[in-house]
Amino acid sequence: MAVWGAGGGGGSGGGPGIHGVRHYGDMPRLSRPFTYYLPRVLRLFSPYFPQVGLVLLILLVNVGLGTLPPLLWARVIDKAIPERNVPLLAWLTLGTVGIAAATGLLGVAQNYLTVSMAQRLMASLRAQLYHRLQQMSLGFFTESRTGEVMSRITADVSGVEGVVSGTFVSLISNLLIVGWTMAVLFRLNLGLAILAVGILPFFILPTRRVGRFRWKITTQMQERLAQLNALLQETLSISGHLVIQSFAREEDVEQRFDQLNQDLLQLNIRQRMAGRWFFATLGLFGTVGPALIYFFGGRLVMAGHLTVGEMVAFVAYLGRLYGPSSSLANVHVDLMTSMALFERIFQYTDLQPEVRDGSKELGPVKGEIRFDNVVFGYDPQRPVLQGISFVAAPGQLVALVGPSGAGKTTITYLVPRFFDPQQGHVFVDGQDLRQVRLRSLRRQIGVVTQETFLFHASVRENLLYARPEANEQELWRALEMAQVADVVRRLPEGIDTIVGERGFKLSGGEKQRLAIARAILADPRILILDEATSSLDSESEALVQRALEQLMPGRTSLVIAHRLSTILAADLILVVEGGRIVQQGTHRQLLAEGGLYRRLYEEQFKPGVVALPTSDQTAAG
Repeated sequence: MAVWGAGGGGGSGGGPGIHGVRHYGDMPRLSRPFTYYLPRVLRLFSPYFPQVGLVLLILLVNVGLGTLPPLLWARVIDKAIPERNVPLLAWLTLGTVGIAAATGLLGVAQNYLTVSMAQRLMASLRAQLYHRLQQMSLGFFTESRTGEVMSRITADVSGVEGVVSGTFVSLISNLLIVGWTMAVLFRLNLGLAILAVGILPFFILPTRRVGRFRWKITTQMQERLAQLNALLQETLSISGHLVIQSFAREEDVEQRFDQLNQDLLQLNIRQRMAGRWFFATLGLFGTVGPALIYFFGGRLVMAGHLTVGEMVAFVAYLGRLYGPSSSLANVHVDLMTSMALFERIFQYTDLQPEVRDGSKELGPVKGEIRFDNVVFGYDPQRPVLQGISFVAAPGQLVALVGPSGAGKTTITYLVPRFFDPQQGHVFVDGQDLRQVRLRSLRRQIGVVTQETFLFHASVRENLLYARPEANEQELWRALEMAQVADVVRRLPEGIDTIVGERGFKLSGGEKQRLAIARAILADPRILILDEATSSLDSESEALVQRALEQLMPGRTSLVIAHRLSTILAADLILVVEGGRIVQQGTHRQLLAEGGLYRRLYEEQFKPGVVALPTSDQTAAG
């Protein structure tokens, strides 16, 4: 489908942003138990199980090698030095160096595997999220803040790397280290091992409390960061910046930014300082543990039940016991944090499009549009359209008029299936639109609205968005027909000039005509014009009207216009009020009939403001 304008909707009869009840952006952070997400997360990792197995093997070997140096040092103290055995001393020394080198190399290999696995998983998740978002209907984007959506695709997905290379590796390696270390300690000396394990609660219990507190602060930080991203996206866009400067609200948005920035600052400080008093105390226990081992171990050495080397090795192992044990105390917090991250991602991947794709391919159409008793509301409990029925014959110009908010734009939204009606049917060439493939339908529809969207790219690239295979001659023909070729020739780099964010380097009329050129290039059979000239000056409107005269012949056109002068020659005029078609006919018929159309006509064509058309002109309409 050729959608050449975005936004608008002023006459939509109350869009989803007003009446909607689907607050996609307000999803709960943790709505299901941990066990619900674990199988889903494991399925995400299933393509990488060979790499996971290799990582586990490397971790196992690395942890095993890491337990050897203290035993080698014990041999140095107990055997090599007392016996003055220089070759043994050399071999033991080289052994410690070799083990360090081997563990370093294995660590590099393990890091490469985890990083590559994390990056591949992140790329896959980003692709899934983007694909799902492309399938979502217009209602999702009117209900969601762009900053929140961007945060899911960028920040949340980026956090997966920390889960893979941080939480996953840390959990496995700490479990292995604690297991290996405890096995060695109990083998060295049962009594000292029981003493060492008895000190563990002084490390673990406070660590759990600090971990939960830091998790709570981190959650608050993520929320503030999402709010800050949303503020930046809104206020640093061209449209937002224009509104801010137009109403001189720079100080207000700066205050909002400063407040969020200060909140983040305070939360960061609290997070970094959380538990520092505890970790200072923990350092004391880190000294007390070895001191107790030296005291009781020294007595065992004196009694001949333990060697000096074994005692030194025992103390060396304490660091490999207490540190990983403290980390494992937070494993629940780490896993819950990781699951909260995956939940936010799953919330988007689980979204189901409200407009489902059909199964039938819609071939080239003649352009007949038929509404059959259509009822629709953005909130199903508050219908915007009620019992809409009409037929637009192929090639006809059908105009929609009526007060603002009557439902005119909403009617046009149902043709390309931006939304589906709750009741009734919409047909194109006799085909129920719910049954046809969206792509085959939208390729045959062009939409031009009053708020034209252009990409931050060249004129050429914006045109080729309609038909990538178009050649140079076809591009210039479309520009000529749209009355904008001369404007493009005067640009610094002609057709290859970058138009700026949302086409900001062009005037409103020039953007509108460029959008019409894009529609001409797409050559749609059905054309929707939503207030295409309402915001333009008289000269620009005249140029756009001439461009539309080149575009509309031979196409079925649905035209919304508050200026009745633009639709006097319509084949069929639909007068919409309160979500219903209250009158329909030609201009001449409706003028003779009276009612709402005549009132609208008389309000616009007041004597002394705009000359009324002559009787001949009226009859011709």
